[in-house]
Order: sequence, then C-alpha cells, then structure tokens
Amino acid sequence: MLVGFALVGISTYVGWQLTHPKRKSVDESPETYGLDEQVVHFNSLDGGVRLDGWFFRSNAANRQEPLTVIMSHGYAGTRLEKGLPALALAKSIVAAGYHVLMFDFRNSGQSEGRLTTVGYLEKQDVLGAIRWVQTHIGGKISLLGFSMGGTTSLLAAADEPSVRGVITDSAFSQLHPYLQDNLPVWSKLPRLPFTPLILTILPNLIGINPRRVDALAAVDRIYPRPILFIHSQSDNAIPWSNSEAMWRKHPDVFELWITEQGLHVGSYQKQPEAYTERVLAFLSKL
Repeated sequence: MLVGFALVGISTYVGWQLTHPKRKSVDESPETYGLDEQVVHFNSLDGGVRLDGWFFRSNAANRQEPLTVIMSHGYAGTRLEKGLPALALAKSIVAAGYHVLMFDFRNSGQSEGRLTTVGYLEKQDVLGAIRWVQTHIGGKISLLGFSMGGTTSLLAAADEPSVRGVITDSAFSQLHPYLQDNLPVWSKLPRLPFTPLILTILPNLIGINPRRVDALAAVDRIYPRPILFIHSQSDNAIPWSNSEAMWRKHPDVFELWITEQGLHVGSYQKQPEAYTERVLAFLSKL
C-alpha cells in the first residue's frame, strides 16, 4: 500500500513539474544580430493569456502582399530557440524579404500563463499570433516551428485556412503515443511503472487530453497547402519517424528533408547555409 502511494505521489509530482517547467529568460538582444525589433503584445485566441514577442519588418518585403513568417519555439524554451539560434535564422529570412514574428508561448519567456500543455493550449497562442498579423500587418502568413512549436504550428494551420504553408523542425506527430514511447526522456524515470501512471494522472490533474494533440490528423486538413518537414536522423528526443509519418500522408505536396547530423533541433547548427536555402526556397513558393 505504501509503495503504491509513493509511486502515485512521484508520478503526480513529476507530471506537475513537466507541465510547469522553470521559465528561461529572454537574455539575447536582436541588435546583436543587426535586427531592429518592434516589441509586440497580443492575446492567445482564447483570450486567456497575454503573450510577448518581437516583430521584424523587412524593408525588402512585397508591399502589395507581404509574407510574414511566425516562428514558434520548443517545449520549456523561449522565442530565442537558442539551439539554432532562432535570431540568426530570422535575420536571413528578413534579409530575403519576409517579415518575421517571434513570440514566447504561454508560461514561457516574458509571456503570461502558468501552465505548459505541449500543444493543447499553445495552439491558441499561435492562432493569437496569426490574428495579430492579420490585424496589424496583413498579407500572407507562413508558420515555422521547432519541436513542440512545429507540432503546434500544424495544429493551428489546420484550423486557420489563411496560413499559406508550414515548416516544422523536429516535430512530433501525436502527443499521446509519443509520450508512451518517449516520456522517460523528459521525466528521467523508468518507463515502468511511471509512464502509464503519469499518463493516467496528468489529464485529470491539469484538465487536458493529450490525444487531442494530433498533428498526424491535422496535416490532412492542411493539405493541399504545402508543408516542409525537417528532422535529423540523430534526433535523441523525437525520432525522425514522426516527421516521416506526417510526410507520407501527402508526399505529392509535402516535402521531407532528413539530415544526417545534429541532435534535437540541431540541423541548422550543423548546416546553416543548406538549412537557410531550404527554408527560403519553400517560402519563395508561397
């Protein structure tokens, strides 16, 4: 009996910690990369959370119908997505003639919120960013997301037909099966008995359903709009088979770039020029 209570207690504690990760600071300035930012604030589409971000205007953008790229970061990170770093990629995108919006998800960086749901509520944050661009900038919109941000971008694009295309880097396809297979990577606990315990307790604990974070189903609603999936074969956190499974739904329109170097969200760092060329080539077709 005592052992059972202890296992449930540990599972509850770890589940709570995973959905309430420690915030990281936004401790780099765009000026370091030669970027001139506009600080922006907007609400998630559900109206419950105020989000903080930067907008970078491109002087080379098409004035009649500019394209804005909305970048979304990974779990427990910030808009900086330091593994890339995202500001370096943003600089190249702006120089190529596209506006960029970077922001912190709820419970991240400088945004409000106290709960991280790995895509379930974060979809509302991306939809809020889309609404801000539609209201203040106009023109076309593309989404670019990393890890959790990639999955969340797919969920948002499925609900928002005005999104012209999506680029994902190291995204997972379905949250519940992913956690069943890979939760020990994040929990640092043995698979048995903790993974099934956490997955049983967590939905009731925070009121979310991981099964509804389903990008594999979402891509059917994005099609025939294009998606570029980027993933490293060496990804130690989210297997590249996640991106391959989504690409296989509609390979006539979707693109898949499997890199051979770099760990999780590590392809840009290993091949910045090739990565940037792929991204810009995709954007040029939108």
